[in-house]
Amino acid sequence: MIASLLAATLLAAAPGPLTVVKSGNADVQKAANAPGATAQSLASVVEKFVDFEELAKRALGDKAWSELKPAQRKEFTETMTGLLRASYAQKALGQAQANVKYGEEGVEGNEATVGTTVTVKKDSVPVDYRLYRTSATSPWRIYDVVTDEVSLVDTYKGQFRKLLSDKGFDGLLSTLKSKRAQLEKENAASAQKTGQTAAP
Repeated sequence: MIASLLAATLLAAAPGPLTVVKSGNADVQKAANAPGATAQSLASVVEKFVDFEELAKRALGDKAWSELKPAQRKEFTETMTGLLRASYAQKALGQAQANVKYGEEGVEGNEATVGTTVTVKKDSVPVDYRLYRTSATSPWRIYDVVTDEVSLVDTYKGQFRKLLSDKGFDGLLSTLKSKRAQLEKENAASAQKTGQTAAP
């Protein structure tokens, strides 16, 4: 009896998918519009509700993931997480003035979808968020963003499949590390420029 009451309380207390997406977007816009906002400062906000590790794992695929050694999984996850943080934050900065309209949430077991429409200036684009949770009492986390019917996970999955076929895992990892370094360099340069602009 006590256990069932506790479970019911936990379920009631856990924010639903729509709430997670709404509060996440609000936090990102607040951070993006803050004086001296940088991709790095946004990344720390974004990773509170986006599970980059899960995104990376799903993009690689179960078969390829299962074939990796523990050390390879760790290196791949760290590299991909760094790349995704830099990329996601860079896009968030560009949408600082976006207007977001929310649709309904769809929940099926431990998977969920939240539909939105993002308007930047006069351009409106449908953006769907895909979320998951590890159990009924776990928090919802975003693992995929579908922009105008193009899934981030599926896009990376297609690129990974080709790179694995052409260059093997080491070649894939090397490519990801180069891309991550390039993005982080761009973000650092942008942050420096912002700092110089904000200086009296």
